[in-house]
Amino acid sequence: MVDVFSGRLLVGKDGRSVDPEEALQNKIVGLYFSAGWCSPCRDFTPVLCDFYTELLEETEPPAPFEVVFISSDHSAEEMVGYMRAMHGDWLALPFHDPYKHDLKKKYNITAIPKLVIVKQTGEVITDKGRKQIRDKGLSCFRNWLESADIFQNFSS
Repeated sequence: MVDVFSGRLLVGKDGRSVDPEEALQNKIVGLYFSAGWCSPCRDFTPVLCDFYTELLEETEPPAPFEVVFISSDHSAEEMVGYMRAMHGDWLALPFHDPYKHDLKKKYNITAIPKLVIVKQTGEVITDKGRKQIRDKGLSCFRNWLESADIFQNFSS
Protein backbone atom coordinates (compact mmCIF):
# COMPACT_ATOMS: atom_id res chain seq x y z
CA MET A 1 0.00 0.00 0.00
CA VAL A 2 3.06 2.17 0.03
CA ASP A 3 2.37 2.99 -3.64
CA VAL A 4 -1.25 3.92 -3.05
CA PHE A 5 -0.88 6.12 0.04
CA SER A 6 2.75 7.18 -0.34
CA GLY A 7 3.51 10.50 1.35
CA ARG A 8 0.08 10.74 2.96
CA LEU A 9 -1.29 10.30 6.44
CA LEU A 10 -4.42 8.43 7.35
CA VAL A 11 -6.55 9.09 10.42
CA GLY A 12 -7.92 6.70 12.99
CA LYS A 13 -11.46 6.78 14.34
CA ASP A 14 -10.08 8.64 17.37
CA GLY A 15 -8.62 11.38 15.15
CA ARG A 16 -4.96 10.38 15.52
CA SER A 17 -2.72 10.47 12.44
CA VAL A 18 -1.45 7.12 11.22
CA ASP A 19 1.43 6.30 8.90
CA PRO A 20 -0.10 4.15 6.15
CA GLU A 21 3.19 2.42 5.44
CA GLU A 22 3.21 0.99 8.96
CA ALA A 23 -0.53 0.40 9.36
CA LEU A 24 -1.12 -1.29 6.01
CA GLN A 25 2.06 -3.28 5.55
CA ASN A 26 1.47 -6.92 4.57
CA LYS A 27 -2.29 -6.52 4.71
CA ILE A 28 -5.17 -6.89 2.35
CA VAL A 29 -6.88 -3.51 2.26
CA GLY A 30 -10.54 -2.74 1.74
CA LEU A 31 -10.99 0.72 0.28
CA TYR A 32 -14.43 1.67 1.55
CA PHE A 33 -16.05 4.44 -0.48
CA SER A 34 -19.04 5.55 1.57
CA ALA A 35 -20.91 8.44 3.23
CA GLY A 36 -23.18 8.95 6.21
CA TRP A 37 -25.99 10.50 4.13
CA CYS A 38 -26.18 7.40 1.89
CA SER A 39 -28.78 4.90 3.17
CA PRO A 40 -27.27 1.84 1.37
CA CYS A 41 -23.96 2.82 3.03
CA ARG A 42 -25.61 3.03 6.44
CA ASP A 43 -27.15 -0.37 5.74
CA PHE A 44 -23.81 -2.03 4.81
CA THR A 45 -21.47 -0.34 7.33
CA PRO A 46 -22.64 -2.47 10.33
CA VAL A 47 -22.12 -5.61 8.22
CA LEU A 48 -18.58 -4.47 7.40
CA CYS A 49 -18.02 -3.68 11.12
CA ASP A 50 -18.99 -7.22 12.11
CA PHE A 51 -16.79 -8.70 9.36
CA TYR A 52 -13.84 -6.52 10.42
CA THR A 53 -14.29 -7.30 14.13
CA GLU A 54 -14.48 -11.04 13.52
CA LEU A 55 -11.34 -11.01 11.36
CA LEU A 56 -9.26 -8.85 13.66
CA GLU A 57 -10.49 -9.56 17.16
CA GLU A 58 -11.84 -13.08 17.03
CA THR A 59 -9.09 -14.87 15.12
CA GLU A 60 -5.61 -15.79 16.33
CA PRO A 61 -3.45 -14.32 14.96
CA PRO A 62 -5.57 -11.38 13.75
CA ALA A 63 -6.20 -11.49 10.01
CA PRO A 64 -3.98 -9.32 7.80
CA PHE A 65 -6.83 -7.00 6.85
CA GLU A 66 -7.46 -3.27 7.14
CA VAL A 67 -10.19 -0.93 5.93
CA VAL A 68 -9.51 2.59 4.69
CA PHE A 69 -12.59 4.78 4.49
CA ILE A 70 -12.74 7.27 1.62
CA SER A 71 -15.52 9.68 2.45
CA SER A 72 -18.16 11.15 0.16
CA ASP A 73 -19.67 13.08 3.07
CA HIS A 74 -20.52 16.76 2.58
CA SER A 75 -18.26 18.04 5.36
CA ALA A 76 -15.47 16.98 7.69
CA GLU A 77 -17.96 17.15 10.58
CA GLU A 78 -20.34 14.76 8.79
CA MET A 79 -17.46 12.38 8.10
CA VAL A 80 -16.32 12.38 11.73
CA GLY A 81 -19.88 11.91 12.97
CA TYR A 82 -20.43 8.95 10.62
CA MET A 83 -17.13 7.38 11.67
CA ARG A 84 -17.85 7.77 15.38
CA ALA A 85 -21.45 6.57 15.12
CA MET A 86 -21.10 3.62 12.78
CA HIS A 87 -17.57 2.66 11.81
CA GLY A 88 -15.29 -0.06 13.06
CA ASP A 89 -11.87 0.87 14.40
CA TRP A 90 -10.47 1.31 10.91
CA LEU A 91 -8.60 4.09 9.12
CA ALA A 92 -9.69 6.92 6.85
CA LEU A 93 -8.24 9.30 4.34
CA PRO A 94 -8.58 12.79 5.87
CA PHE A 95 -11.68 14.60 4.57
CA HIS A 96 -9.80 17.50 3.03
CA ASP A 97 -7.25 15.33 1.19
CA PRO A 98 -7.92 15.90 -2.53
CA TYR A 99 -6.39 12.47 -3.19
CA LYS A 100 -9.84 10.95 -2.63
CA HIS A 101 -10.80 12.18 -6.12
CA ASP A 102 -7.79 10.38 -7.62
CA LEU A 103 -8.73 7.19 -5.78
CA LYS A 104 -12.32 7.38 -7.02
CA LYS A 105 -11.03 7.78 -10.56
CA LYS A 106 -8.35 5.08 -10.24
CA TYR A 107 -10.83 2.52 -8.90
CA ASN A 108 -13.68 3.66 -11.17
CA ILE A 109 -16.07 4.55 -8.34
CA THR A 110 -19.36 5.69 -9.88
CA ALA A 111 -21.67 4.91 -6.95
CA ILE A 112 -21.42 4.26 -3.22
CA PRO A 113 -21.14 2.21 -1.12
CA LYS A 114 -18.25 0.45 -2.81
CA LEU A 115 -15.71 -1.82 -1.13
CA VAL A 116 -12.68 -2.41 -3.33
CA ILE A 117 -10.31 -5.09 -2.02
CA VAL A 118 -6.71 -4.45 -3.05
CA LYS A 119 -3.27 -6.05 -2.76
CA GLN A 120 -0.24 -4.30 -1.33
CA THR A 121 0.50 -2.91 -4.79
CA GLY A 122 -2.94 -1.31 -5.04
CA GLU A 123 -3.92 -3.88 -7.64
CA VAL A 124 -7.58 -4.88 -7.37
CA ILE A 125 -8.44 -8.32 -5.97
CA THR A 126 -12.15 -7.57 -6.31
CA ASP A 127 -14.34 -4.51 -6.63
CA LYS A 128 -17.27 -6.54 -5.30
CA GLY A 129 -16.19 -6.72 -1.66
CA ARG A 130 -19.59 -5.62 -0.41
CA LYS A 131 -21.46 -8.32 -2.34
CA GLN A 132 -18.92 -11.00 -1.40
CA ILE A 133 -19.14 -10.18 2.32
CA ARG A 134 -22.95 -10.24 2.15
CA ASP A 135 -23.00 -13.52 0.18
CA LYS A 136 -20.11 -15.46 1.71
CA GLY A 137 -19.27 -13.84 5.03
CA LEU A 138 -15.81 -14.58 6.42
CA SER A 139 -15.05 -17.26 3.84
CA CYS A 140 -14.49 -14.61 1.15
CA PHE A 141 -11.42 -13.43 3.06
CA ARG A 142 -9.62 -16.70 2.36
CA ASN A 143 -10.15 -16.16 -1.38
CA TRP A 144 -8.79 -12.62 -1.12
CA LEU A 145 -5.80 -13.90 0.82
CA GLU A 146 -5.00 -16.45 -1.90
CA SER A 147 -4.98 -13.64 -4.48
CA ALA A 148 -2.99 -11.21 -2.37
CA ASP A 149 0.55 -12.61 -2.35
CA ILE A 150 0.67 -12.25 1.45
CA PHE A 151 2.16 -15.12 3.35
CA GLN A 152 0.56 -15.68 6.68
CA ASN A 153 -0.79 -18.60 8.58
CA PHE A 154 -4.44 -17.66 8.68
CA SER A 155 -7.37 -19.85 9.48
CA SER A 156 -10.94 -18.90 10.17
